[in-house]
Amino acid sequence: MNKPSFLGVVLLASFITAACSSGDDAVEPTTWDIGDPTVTDYPEDYYTGGLLGTTAVNTASAFEQPTKAVENAGMMTAFNEGEYLFEKEYNTNTDGAFHGLGPVYVRRGCLYCHPGYGHGARQTEYRADNHRNGYLLVVYDKTTNAYIRSVAGMPQTGAVKPFKAPIDENQIKIAWNPYTDEWGNRFPDGETYELIYPEVTIPYSAYYAPVVVARGGRDVTLDEAQYNAEVGVLLESTIGIYGTGITDAIPDADITAQWESESKFFNSIGRTDALNPAMWDQQTNTWKSYYTNTLQGDGTKYVRRYTYALSRGPILDAAGANAIWNITNVTRPDRRYHYLDLAGTYYATKSSQDKEVQAGFEEYINRIDPAKAHPEWHTGDVEKDIYTYLTSKQLDAEMTQAQYKNLMIWHRGLAVPAARNTTTDDFKKGKELFSQIGCAACHRPSWQTGDDNIQDPNKLFTNSDMPRYPHQKIWPYTDFVQHRLWMKNDIRTGWCRTTPLWGRGLAGKTGSGTERLHDCRARNVLEAIMWHGCQNEGGRSDAYQSVVKFRNLTKQERNQVVFFIESI
Repeated sequence: MNKPSFLGVVLLASFITAACSSGDDAVEPTTWDIGDPTVTDYPEDYYTGGLLGTTAVNTASAFEQPTKAVENAGMMTAFNEGEYLFEKEYNTNTDGAFHGLGPVYVRRGCLYCHPGYGHGARQTEYRADNHRNGYLLVVYDKTTNAYIRSVAGMPQTGAVKPFKAPIDENQIKIAWNPYTDEWGNRFPDGETYELIYPEVTIPYSAYYAPVVVARGGRDVTLDEAQYNAEVGVLLESTIGIYGTGITDAIPDADITAQWESESKFFNSIGRTDALNPAMWDQQTNTWKSYYTNTLQGDGTKYVRRYTYALSRGPILDAAGANAIWNITNVTRPDRRYHYLDLAGTYYATKSSQDKEVQAGFEEYINRIDPAKAHPEWHTGDVEKDIYTYLTSKQLDAEMTQAQYKNLMIWHRGLAVPAARNTTTDDFKKGKELFSQIGCAACHRPSWQTGDDNIQDPNKLFTNSDMPRYPHQKIWPYTDFVQHRLWMKNDIRTGWCRTTPLWGRGLAGKTGSGTERLHDCRARNVLEAIMWHGCQNEGGRSDAYQSVVKFRNLTKQERNQVVFFIESI
């Protein structure tokens, strides 16, 4: 697709200020118009991704634009080729750019989860082939909060014949239940709102392999009664991928300083349990856990900054780099093995003993390996051959190193749309209130990037291989720290990294999911804010006092806060 440059669009854009509508609580309607900073004196937060990372495109392709850094580095061809790999579905062919799907998979391609390159949309059923279904199943042991061992951390519900899906998605049920908060879903001035949350059930019969959890250093197989009592299921949706590469340029030391600052503050007020103890030691104000990769890399330690669970470090080994392998199970030179289950053996064992899988395996393996380059898969002992194939660490690479590099250039090269309405009174007032009521404490507005020397845990790429964003002031609205909201059917572990807010107001225009929060329970910004105000027997949301202050604003002021959030 032909991508307009940032400066070209800015010079062509025209500034339109919408007139205020009548009524004391009215705010100027959110517009798609960005304006011309060469004519109007725009504030610095107009440039959400800095001068190198911001695009003025605000059409349906707003999240798909390359950064100026991509153009400056002469990487547009690689960017476009990487985008092509992201946009197309993978298949069961044995050659071609998109071959290698399976033997089991989460999705056939990336756009299912990232419509318009953004957030998944709320679903009422779980179907892997439903476009805009960004949900990943979270199946965990309620005793330990750890994922169960017998399915993958991102459980698959798709399979290539003769193999069978680890979870039968036809048995997954999603119910949306109403929730009433302590204020009766009503503001002091009488305005009301609705809140809903998901309840997900997967019966014991939906699992292909036995259900296994880790207890006391050993694996334990659960029967149906134990499963019903001890295993929980939650949903997590994808987040927008635009601008992720720009936040990768923030120095590790600066993110550490943010954690240290918050740790010292909470310690000063006696909140010694305010930060996730699995990540940070509040007593010593130091990291408890770093991200490392010893399988493909050398074990270098990096600060955690990506995913709700902070499970990933630098972008070149973060969610996107991981997903292009494990969502489709398409192998590449540095990952020549299948993503099956956390233990690595339960699905393979079950499949190897399945008579129906055995009956179709010879045809399958002859198509995968017609020249019998892997004789260990063709011994004639079908049970052994299936197990050996599924657990092999020497599979043929289905994505080339060049393709993977282009995908990561694209991933690191996606721009952030410029902020909108920045010169309006409602934007300015909403920004002021956002800070006054405490939202900016977690949704930290701006960061400064450093030298942006490429960090790659896989040790594949260096500075010359990727677009870079040195010394840019950026506005993602996140502190990269985990907090607790204590919501009904909350995220696994209860700890969730603050989600960046930039660009989300364009989600409806791009075809992305417009819902908010980790499981899309908030259907709009107002609901998202009110979910931050939970208080129950488990604890009180870290944002509780901010929500109390938001409730006591006038309706016009509340609308201005929402207007600001939709505009940044």
